[in-house]
Amino acid sequence: MAITLFRHGITEENKRKTYLGWTDSALTEEAKISLASTKLQAGDYDLFISSDLNRCVTTMNLLFPIIGPTKLAKLREMNFGIFEGKTYEDLKNDMNYQRWIDQPFKEVIPGGESFQQFAYRVDKGWNQIVELILRYHAKNVFIVSHGGVIRYLLSRLTEEEKDFWEWKIDHGTGYVLEFHKTDLRRGEPCILLQEVPLTEKGLG
Repeated sequence: MAITLFRHGITEENKRKTYLGWTDSALTEEAKISLASTKLQAGDYDLFISSDLNRCVTTMNLLFPIIGPTKLAKLREMNFGIFEGKTYEDLKNDMNYQRWIDQPFKEVIPGGESFQQFAYRVDKGWNQIVELILRYHAKNVFIVSHGGVIRYLLSRLTEEEKDFWEWKIDHGTGYVLEFHKTDLRRGEPCILLQEVPLTEKGLG
């Protein structure tokens, strides 16, 4: 069975390079056009799941206009708390930000999440996904989520020796992970991983 992890199209705030977690931002017009012009076929998949944030739901709707995905809040990006909507230039002299940049896997973002809280939440979301796959006997699953979520899942579900930040996942691109269903049930890593070049120039 195959599970596609797809990052939402680029948003206006992404273009500004702000920290965009639980707050939302509209997709750029270029991203909308690119996503809507893909050749994906809804009939190739039997389960559709999305983060509940609008940029992911909109991405799914543009890719598959007639599909209403299952929405999971646990697939949201990290909550960046007081850093939300701000750029590096806005934050570079903030001591809270400097501490977090120095130790992003240990420091708790004020008003937001620690990496451990984020990972625990995403793990629970993944467990829900596995339950849905097994319940509906799904064989081809399409998931739209966020860069941080996908990097974490790739770090956890593959045997690639890469650190969290080494995973390259541009907006509007994805990875396909193939599993034996018994391995998926037991929490074993995927047996095959490949990038998804959905268009020649990517999306978004």
